[in-house]
Amino acid sequence: MKLVGIVGSNAEVSYNRTLLNFMAKEYKSLVEIEVLEIKDIPLFNQSDDQTMSEPIQYLNKKIVEADGVIIATPEHNRSIPAALKSVLEWLSFKIHPLEEKPVMIVGASYYDQGSSRAQLDLRQILDAPGVNAIVLPGNEFLLGKVKEAFDTNGNLKDDKTKEFLTKSLKKFIQFVSLVTKLEEAEKPVLPKEDLHATGKIDTTIEDVDMSADDWVEQAAEKVGAVEGNAYVKLDRGLLTVDQLNYFLSSMPMELTYADNNNQFLYYNQVAPAEEMLASRTPSQVGNPLANCHPEAALKGVEWVVQQLRSGATDCVRVNVPTHGPDKYVVHNYQAIHDNDGNYAGINEYILDFKPIIDWYLKQTGQTLVGDVDAVTSASKKDEVDAVSSASVKD
Repeated sequence: MKLVGIVGSNAEVSYNRTLLNFMAKEYKSLVEIEVLEIKDIPLFNQSDDQTMSEPIQYLNKKIVEADGVIIATPEHNRSIPAALKSVLEWLSFKIHPLEEKPVMIVGASYYDQGSSRAQLDLRQILDAPGVNAIVLPGNEFLLGKVKEAFDTNGNLKDDKTKEFLTKSLKKFIQFVSLVTKLEEAEKPVLPKEDLHATGKIDTTIEDVDMSADDWVEQAAEKVGAVEGNAYVKLDRGLLTVDQLNYFLSSMPMELTYADNNNQFLYYNQVAPAEEMLASRTPSQVGNPLANCHPEAALKGVEWVVQQLRSGATDCVRVNVPTHGPDKYVVHNYQAIHDNDGNYAGINEYILDFKPIIDWYLKQTGQTLVGDVDAVTSASKKDEVDAVSSASVKD
């Protein structure tokens, strides 16, 4: 089981960081805990959307990939620190990694009550619309008089305190397992996808190696495919093969066709591979989908195909932020169906939406602003800032 522990302070010296580091070290034979910092997360500002920035996306990815989350919070003026509140705003604005994620709350402070009031505040925030975390009930670990709690090696000195922390963590591990089982029970079990395309459908061209660099040429010869000025009768048109190629190559997006058998059959060659938003090469055409993606990506590829084949959705959209701030590139995976409504493959179309949005804004004179909703959390509303006076304790 993999957990992440979030240090709820951006201070250079934090006993809550010490607590999480102790847990990661002390219980490494029980569970893996990766400690994450919030020091580099910018202050939440809906008018300056930094959701796709590297530090926020890094935290988002780590939370999504974890089985559960531990948040260690100090108490500042009977509440959580402004830095932690800001992080939770980002994590409930346009991304929602904490949604239905098991969360355990711990905390340390200088005084006898530990961080009890901050923990109560944090529980309410984690239950808010847009956050929707599943917080472990009870089991409040409140470490008071924290200056005296650790030895010089960062270990808890009091055996009873350590015993209670151990019991709380074990209960959280059981809680995570229970939540995971419940979620799995709710999800339909979809058939595995044959991404190596070992099967055969009506349009499969047999006796041609799918992995051959010249699959197109071999397959075309095998079936006597037309080309050049030969006409193709379409459902509402008549075009030569050349005209079809011209037409598809002029599309302001990158198109890819994979059939019902998970074989990559076509892409419109709009630019050299190194200039494409998603690199494609002529030698890939004809390959099984498994040959067109790195091994680490195959689980995600299978999930997309399963969703489209099962009818759970007709389109899966993914924003890929690695192209830089001047682009907003979206991969769209659209289900293809035959005339009888049967699943016939995937049309993946990739485009940069930013020029279209910029053109629309220029034409209409409009500007992009944040959504306004007075009921829900940061995912919808404009926050009203209030002056706070956070204490120096951590």
